[in-house]
Amino acid sequence: MKIITYNVNGLRAAGTKGLPEWLERESPDVLCIQETKLQPEQCPTEIFEALGYKTYLYSAQKKGYSGVAILTKQEPDHITYGMGMN
Repeated sequence: MKIITYNVNGLRAAGTKGLPEWLERESPDVLCIQETKLQPEQCPTEIFEALGYKTYLYSAQKKGYSGVAILTKQEPDHITYGMGMN
């Protein structure tokens, strides 16, 4: 199993700088992305779906700040968002 982690410092910007091509070339089973800096509805999931990935996003309440995404070729059995802490 190939797992890659990548701090993109803005997912939309990374998308215009070759992220989809890099993802297709590297073809990890799981890609963990940090600092997406977008809300889930802003994510271009169709790009990742076309490459065979399911996309799961979790964003900060403050728009344009932090955020993570996990792209996986195999759908997980269970998904938990957050850490369960207040």
